[in-house]
Amino acid sequence: MKIVSWNVNGLRACVGKGFEESVSALAPDILCLQETKLQADQFPGAPEGYHAYLNCAEKKGYSGTAILTREEPLSVRCGIGVEEHDHEGRVILAEFRDFQLVCCYTPNSQRELARLDYRMRWEDDFRAWLVAQDAVKPVVLCGDLNVAHTEIDLKNPKTNHMNAGFTDQERQKFTDLLACGFADSWRRQHPDVTGVYSWWSYIRNARATNAGWRIDYFVVSERLMPRVAQTGIHNEIFGSDHCPVSIELAV
Repeated sequence: MKIVSWNVNGLRACVGKGFEESVSALAPDILCLQETKLQADQFPGAPEGYHAYLNCAEKKGYSGTAILTREEPLSVRCGIGVEEHDHEGRVILAEFRDFQLVCCYTPNSQRELARLDYRMRWEDDFRAWLVAQDAVKPVVLCGDLNVAHTEIDLKNPKTNHMNAGFTDQERQKFTDLLACGFADSWRRQHPDVTGVYSWWSYIRNARATNAGWRIDYFVVSERLMPRVAQTGIHNEIFGSDHCPVSIELAV
């Protein structure tokens, strides 16, 4: 089973930049999207053969997640059941026969870390919720988690230290998540690889110079790692400031 995750930075805009062709080339069984930036009535429709499930932010043109899947899930839930967090369309859970898929768009701590305190509350509440889901059935968590975990996960760690996405606090929260029985699947398979990123700023020609960050992940329950046949970061695909990432699970 191939699962692809992609922060499209506005689905309607991405559709005009080769989205359908990219999805066709990737040929996922399941496609998870973040930052869809639309309401349900603005959804351009799923590619043929896919069921679509949306979690839209209450604020128009902001955030939002979606799961497009060939196999109809056993159930689908939106949000994590915490009032403070469930207005921005950041989480969808789709339950399948032998695992649960969580599509997540983690809040950004923002410039001058204006939202770091909120981000810390989110991290603790989301981790507790994810652990509870993992106790029921193994979890595949994917999405833009808005953190570069280690120094080799971004091009310029020294100059970005304590910027949003590379604060000590955010990195520690990711460490805390992994300590709860989860694995960063791509890094597990590529422990020493450098220079491979999933997001590049639109400024300073960052993508052309590969001044990027790896902030898009597939984090899986440790007991699922033996089934992870392959992981990928598809930096040849454009259409957003993020590129798609993927995982293939042996059935």
